[in-house]
Amino acid sequence: MSDRHWMELAVELSRQSPRSDSAFAVGAVIIDPAGRELARGYSRETDRVHAEESAFAKLAAGAAAGGTLYSTLEPCSTRASSPYSCAALTIEAGIRRVVIAWREPPLFVARCEGVELLRAAGITVDLLPEYEPAAREPNRHLGL
Repeated sequence: MSDRHWMELAVELSRQSPRSDSAFAVGAVIIDPAGRELARGYSRETDRVHAEESAFAKLAAGAAAGGTLYSTLEPCSTRASSPYSCAALTIEAGIRRVVIAWREPPLFVARCEGVELLRAAGITVDLLPEYEPAAREPNRHLGL
């Protein structure tokens, strides 16, 4: 399946995120190296606040190694609600590629460095800017 397929699924998941005035609505999908879906998540799906965190929580340790993470927003580099950022969880999981729709705007964090952290860890990061409008849509209540 193509990047388009997985990002469209991530966008659909982001639309399921309960709205919040203090956090983004994000969707995430993790696939294995053979291109099969391993897990999916969206913001505030459970007590896991971030979409990537929710998806990783559904997997056994090491299950995502070598895989790809599709996220509608750049994985966070810092967070107030947890000692583990989504960038750190992604690195720890052994993900080799991350595909995002847009970079995190400076609404809640002055400068997100998720892309930089991932690349510094040897992870390929690709941006699909054509999906940015669709990824922004469930966040329009934030004035974006």
